[in-house]
Amino acid sequence: MSSSPWEPATLRRVFVVGVGMTKFVKPGAENSRDYPDLAEEAGKKALADAQIPYSAVDQACVGYVFGVAECVLALGFEKMSKGSLGIKFSDRTIPTDKHVDLLINKYGLSAHPVAPQMFGYAGKEHMEKYGTKIEHFAKIGWKNHKHSVNNPYSQFQDEYSLDEVMASKEVFDFLTILQCCPTSDGAAAAILASEAFLQKYGLQSKAVEILAQEMMTDLPSSFEEKSIIKMVGFDMSKEAARKCYEKSGLTPNDIDVIELHDCFSTNELLTYEALGLCPEGQGATLVDRGDNTYGGKWVINPSGGLISKGHPLGATGGHSCS
Repeated sequence: MSSSPWEPATLRRVFVVGVGMTKFVKPGAENSRDYPDLAEEAGKKALADAQIPYSAVDQACVGYVFGVAECVLALGFEKMSKGSLGIKFSDRTIPTDKHVDLLINKYGLSAHPVAPQMFGYAGKEHMEKYGTKIEHFAKIGWKNHKHSVNNPYSQFQDEYSLDEVMASKEVFDFLTILQCCPTSDGAAAAILASEAFLQKYGLQSKAVEILAQEMMTDLPSSFEEKSIIKMVGFDMSKEAARKCYEKSGLTPNDIDVIELHDCFSTNELLTYEALGLCPEGQGATLVDRGDNTYGGKWVINPSGGLISKGHPLGATGGHSCS
């Protein structure tokens, strides 16, 4: 039997007791700061929000770590190059080689950045299969920019009309710049604690319990079915959601607020369906009903999402929690 005074990690409840983040800024901007400053601000804000000293933290982690601890500081940060993501190394296989091969074999590859092509073609596949319109994706961009005006940490805090979203600079095909996430510099942090730690520091009133979480990677169907929708992650998102619902005992109807990965407006609509918010192929109907914003069934990406808030890769997961 373990001599630890704490329960085994597999049986313990875990809570988020503090969060912190920096404002996300355009890479190379005059107010851009270096890694240590970004990490320090996010970490200190998370500690201040939790109202605990750094000395109470057992571990501080960047990235995915599994450890036995009572209080953990999880922190992510990123400084990015200006412009769209590109290939950084030419002397090794890129992690998305299978994804690119599928795209090339089905549609070819143009000189546009690869990511917008992937998610643009996923959107076109959805339109061809289910009758979704360009306006449905644009409405998601419009909604997220509208939400961003209330978030002081968002890289962009401007509201636009639907016409302005659709008429903004083309990135790829129907995907305009106001429907695509920008590259960003920034950091985000969260303090996670056990139930025993909550009681020790009197944090019960501010703790948010993590009822379920899942990690998934590409499935065979991501490539075997030659579907761009599946290639960009539909099936693995659907399976992760299924496992979370099963583990927590909850359904989509029990949820009020959702932060999801809207790297492009198309991916947000696809994720509505993967999360089971509506049947497959009915994401456009959900958008038309206004069930993705205030006054509807769910408030989705109240932060403004990646489209407005920014996408500093190492901090993106943390800011969805913050």
